[in-house]
Amino acid sequence: MWKIALAFIVFAGLAIFILSKGGDIEMGGEKHGADAIHSEPAPAAASVPAEAPAK
Repeated sequence: MWKIALAFIVFAGLAIFILSKGGDIEMGGEKHGADAIHSEPAPAAASVPAEAPAK
């Protein structure tokens, strides 16, 4: 039983160490509204239909 507790403590310490070295990690879940930051801008050309060539 003490081995399980020791393994949990070691694993928790390792997880905290890795998360602290990871930089800016957001653990708050999904963001909505003004807090939402999108990493990729939406392509503007894809929403405009192409014009047919004149004959």
